Amino acid sequence: MLENTDDNSILCKEFIKFLNLIDKQIPKDMDLHLIMDNYGTHKTEAVKKWLTKHPRFNFHFIPTSSSWLNMVERFFGVITAKRIRRGVFRSVNELETAIRDFLTLHNEQPKIFKWTKDAETIMAKVIKCKEALVALH
Repeated sequence: MLENTDDNSILCKEFIKFLNLIDKQIPKDMDLHLIMDNYGTHKTEAVKKWLTKHPRFNFHFIPTSSSWLNMVERFFGVITAKRIRRGVFRSVNELETAIRDFLTLHNEQPKIFKWTKDAETIMAKVIKCKEALVALH
């Protein structure tokens, strides 16, 4: 878990604000299952306390070292490979502009990320990777 720093406190408050937004917008009779990475903000005492008051929310965490399962991480990889690594940026503003330009171009003909393997194949790979990590430690 992250240290209790000001940055973590801000992230935690923003995350709870996001959860409250979801809570307001989704019908109350629906259970919600959120799939997340293992970032510490999701596991803070403040978030745990919030969850006890909102039992319809269920968190599911992807395995450690499996960012390839996280489609947001996958998209970051696309941006990095197709735009950031190919550029030279002299300022944060130039980098932000390049990313925004890439997103604008990408969104003109967006492509949905699709799993190309069935769940059993994916889970077998997750188990194999986890076993390899355990063997290293």
